[in-house]
Amino acid sequence: MNRRTFSSLVAVTACLVTAAPPERPRTFANPINIEYRFMTDLPSRREAADPAIVLFGDDYYLFASKSGGYWRSTDMVEWTFVKPSGLPIEAYAPAVMAYDGALYYTACNIGLYKTKDPKEGKWELVGKPFDVGDPDLFADDDGRVYLYYGLSYNGGISGMELDPKNQFRPVGAPFVCFRANYAQHGWERRGEENLGAMTGARFQEGPWLEGSWMTKHAGTYYLQYAAPGTEFRPYADGVYTSRSPRGPFTYSQYSPFSHKPTGFITGAGHSATFADKQGRYWHVATMRISVKHQFERRLGIFPAGFDADGELHANTLFGDYPQLAPLERTGDGVAVQPGWMLLSFGKAAKASSSLDGLPPENAFDEDVRTYWSARTANQGEWLSVDLGKVCRIEAVQVNFAEHESTALAGTVGLYHQYRLEQSLDGKTWETLVDQSANRRDAPHDYLQLPAPVNARFIRITSVRMPGGGPFSIRDLRLFGNGLSKPPAAAPRFEVHRDTSDARNALVRWEMLPDAEGYVVRYGIAPGKLYHNLEIRGRKEIVLHDLNAEAGYYFAVDAFNDSGRTLGSPAAAR
Repeated sequence: MNRRTFSSLVAVTACLVTAAPPERPRTFANPINIEYRFMTDLPSRREAADPAIVLFGDDYYLFASKSGGYWRSTDMVEWTFVKPSGLPIEAYAPAVMAYDGALYYTACNIGLYKTKDPKEGKWELVGKPFDVGDPDLFADDDGRVYLYYGLSYNGGISGMELDPKNQFRPVGAPFVCFRANYAQHGWERRGEENLGAMTGARFQEGPWLEGSWMTKHAGTYYLQYAAPGTEFRPYADGVYTSRSPRGPFTYSQYSPFSHKPTGFITGAGHSATFADKQGRYWHVATMRISVKHQFERRLGIFPAGFDADGELHANTLFGDYPQLAPLERTGDGVAVQPGWMLLSFGKAAKASSSLDGLPPENAFDEDVRTYWSARTANQGEWLSVDLGKVCRIEAVQVNFAEHESTALAGTVGLYHQYRLEQSLDGKTWETLVDQSANRRDAPHDYLQLPAPVNARFIRITSVRMPGGGPFSIRDLRLFGNGLSKPPAAAPRFEVHRDTSDARNALVRWEMLPDAEGYVVRYGIAPGKLYHNLEIRGRKEIVLHDLNAEAGYYFAVDAFNDSGRTLGSPAAAR
């Protein structure tokens, strides 16, 4: 009997006695809540990036750069860390492939390793290093194996066939798949706004092309790649397609297909696309912080799929809000959110103490790169928020900041302990969540409440702050419903394509009194608005990420703490 059948039988039995509340879906939130490891060198910071997830047997295995091991899960929600033996796990850009009853692993500048039992974690060396950057292993359904790779400024992605009968050594000459083309692909341009960036003393517009990943679906090969650079908020994945693993490859004008340049945490590049146990696709991606170090990064998982025309797309809309767990996902679509909105943005905040320049407001600004910090690590330091009205709270995400941390890889006792309380009036408090006995490292602790609660005030109090440094929080995020109404209508808007540079466009809309923010959606057809931007406090935005040769359609939605109102698509002028 599966979990859903059992749940249904329980619900039917309960109805014989009394009316049971509807079953709440199980959810998770990005960045995913795993024990991101501290690096071995200063400055003290956590990192995980360049992820790959593969389904092997009945388990999902998650690999990421510089993580000291990998993770295993049966449901893609709860992950268990595996510390392997015989595997040099400190390299960047892991490549993983299930082939002939075994799991194979390589990464930058290491050999090829194999195991038939990744749960146990014992690996053996089976091949020499490939000496390529950002490798990707791909096993075709005809038994042939390929390696795709590329890691260079304004470079390209190449491939080669491997011989499984001869230690997976190359067969024949490598072949070039495609090269960077930022003159046509606006999203490939470097910088925070895709307008170029300084690298040392040089201004560079071209991308750092990297992070290849091959997916085969319905006879088509989808060769994915990342640009313009992992440290930039528009870090994204594009795709070329072919009917052969060797090409020729054709650029997909709906690229980038994985793109998240706005929201609490940005970036959706250097990723892996994979199918879950139900055959539905997901995309695991690198998300950037890049404050303490260029490579300070996290991981996100987004629903993905192929539309009726075979176009690959990942859904990053509100991609750091709660999402349905894979077992809750139904149908072939990529809409996986339970409908819970953010309640805490910009709300009035107080704290027991604050360091200069790190005020409590930083913990409610929807920016992972800023944070609040108390003056001490003492038990009893607290942070509170006034939502301004009573709201229905469904879930909480606590994102810890580790200000002035001294922790490095190998530091023990890296777990936060705290209490969350709720109040209707800010005077009488009740326990909402008690994590004072927690012993799990959870730097982005996501807590779906056992049942929704109505409250106006939320307070978090530190019991234990690990790793040195004071009690500090990037954002305390509350999700649910504001118990009012969504915006009455979507705003009127206009779009103007840049006549001198078709990679750019201006989108301008009217401000609405009942809207907290706006979602600008766009794509290459009215029914393919796969790109999105989450905007607050502004009434226009200039895009620099368009493909020069593609036509675009746009829509502007309005949202608040109680829902979203969809706008109608219109063509750019």
